[in-house]
Amino acid sequence: MGYQFQSIGSIGPLLVEHLVIDFAMLGTLIGLYKFPGLFLAYPSALLGRRFGLKSIAVFGLFLMAAGGLVTAYADTFFLISTGRVVAGTGAVIFNVLSAAIVANWFEDKELTLAMAIHVNSWPFGIALGLATHAMLLEATSLGVMMLLTALFCAIGWLLLFVVDAEPRVSRPPTSTAQPGMSHALGRRAFILVTLAAMVWLFFNAGLILVVGFAPAFLVAQGLSVTESGLISSIGTWLGIVTIPIAGYAVHRWGRANETMVVFLIGGGCVAALIPWVDAWFVMFVLFGLIAWTPAGPIVALPVAHLTSENRGIGMGVFFSYYYLGIGLFPTLAGWIRDTTGSPGAPITFAGTLFIGALVFLGLFRFAEARLVSARS
Repeated sequence: MGYQFQSIGSIGPLLVEHLVIDFAMLGTLIGLYKFPGLFLAYPSALLGRRFGLKSIAVFGLFLMAAGGLVTAYADTFFLISTGRVVAGTGAVIFNVLSAAIVANWFEDKELTLAMAIHVNSWPFGIALGLATHAMLLEATSLGVMMLLTALFCAIGWLLLFVVDAEPRVSRPPTSTAQPGMSHALGRRAFILVTLAAMVWLFFNAGLILVVGFAPAFLVAQGLSVTESGLISSIGTWLGIVTIPIAGYAVHRWGRANETMVVFLIGGGCVAALIPWVDAWFVMFVLFGLIAWTPAGPIVALPVAHLTSENRGIGMGVFFSYYYLGIGLFPTLAGWIRDTTGSPGAPITFAGTLFIGALVFLGLFRFAEARLVSARS
C-alpha cells in the first residue's frame, strides 16, 4: 500500500512537467489515494462485519491492483486521478480491515508491538518507493513503473487467501461502549476514537507531506530525481527500525505518553528545519530516528476502548477522520508551495502538523480521564 501510494510523490517533479500541472494538482494526486476513505472507511467496517474481514480485505487488494493498472495506462491528469481513486478505494478497505484483523489477533497480548509491526508495512512501502520509483522510471517508463505497483497488490491479494484472518478467541467486552451496544459505539467510545483519530491524522499528515514533497524540494536544490528519492528514503528506512523498537519498548516498560510527547515535538522540529539546513542527509537521518517513532502507541490509542465485536466499526470511524485529513492536506501543501514559490514550504508546514497531533493527544488523555471517572 505504501509503495503504491508513494508512486506519485517519488516522481513529482517529472509529473509536474509531463502533465503540465502545478504543485496543488500534484498534491491532489497524492491525496486522492486517501480521500475515498472519508466515504468508505466506515462502510468498509460494516461490510467486514457482515461478510467477514478476510473476504472484504481481499476485495480491497483487488481494487488496488485494478487501480494500478488504470494508472499504468493513463496519460492525462484525469485518467491518473481515476486510477488513484480506484486504487485508493481498495487501500481504504484493506487498511481498515487489516487493522481490525491484527487487533483481533493480539487483543490480549503484545497489542502495541503488534500494531507497530502492522503500521511498519506503510513506511517500508514508502521507503522502497522513494528508493526505486525514479530509477525504474528512468530505466523503463511511467507505465512499467505503475504496473509494478499493481503487481505487488496482486501478490498481496494471493497471499491473503492463505491467511487465517478471523480471531479464534475474543475477550469479554471491556470497552467504553454502553451496555446493549456491543456492535455499535457508545458516546464515550465515539468521542475517544474521534480524538485518537485526530492524533493519527495530524501525525500521518506530517509524515506524508515530508515524504511526498521532499523529492521536489531536493530537485529544486539541484539534485537529480533519483538522488532525491534515495536521500528522501533514508529517514523512512530508519523509521522502519524505530517503529517496532518503540512499540516493543512501550509494551515492555510502558511510558506511552512520554514516548509520544517527546517524539512528536522532536519530529515536528526536525521536519520544520529540513528546508533551512544544508545537511540534508543528516536531517533525513534525524527525521527517521525521531518522527516515525510514536506510530505504534498512537495507532493503539483507540483499541483499548473497543471490543472485538465493535472494533471493525470503531476502526472505520477512526480511519474516516484520518482519510479526510490525508486527502486534503497534500493539496493544501501544494497550494502553499505554489503561493509562496518556496520548494521547502510544504515541509516546514508538515512540521507544524506534528504539534497539532500533540495538542489532540492532550485532549484525548483529558477526555479519557474525565469520561472514565464519570463512568465509574
